[in-house]
Amino acid sequence: MDVGQLQRRLLDYTGSLFREGFLDEQFTQLQQLQDESNPDFVLEVVSLFFEDSEKLLNELAKALNQPIVDFKKVDAHVHQLKGSSSSIGANRVKNVCVAFRNCCEEQNTEGCLRCLQQIKHEYALVKNKLETLFRLEQQILAAGGSLPMME
Repeated sequence: MDVGQLQRRLLDYTGSLFREGFLDEQFTQLQQLQDESNPDFVLEVVSLFFEDSEKLLNELAKALNQPIVDFKKVDAHVHQLKGSSSSIGANRVKNVCVAFRNCCEEQNTEGCLRCLQQIKHEYALVKNKLETLFRLEQQILAAGGSLPMME
């Protein structure tokens, strides 16, 4: 596949992530902060998001498996996850966090457990999609091309 085809594929793929609601304009803003002086900026920020999210998901699972659930603690973890998903533009993860926080407010253990499963699902999806996006970018750069920007 030549560079032009890879670039078109990247633009199509990125566009689909926005259309399907996986990413929002915050991701575009993150991309705009990347330049020659910091070519791996987005990858580094998103990698930190992955690390933090996995810790938070484990903390949430532990907190919800206690005999008496500390909803304030659960809510604090969800709030942190919502903030970090918002900051990279992981829109669908952020949206589940909003519902999750409502369940915490209602002290609804079943609702919280359902939301935890939804977040794990959305997180796994967005992680997979972003890893694919970064692989495409690497292929373009390895082929000597430059990364096209979304319109």
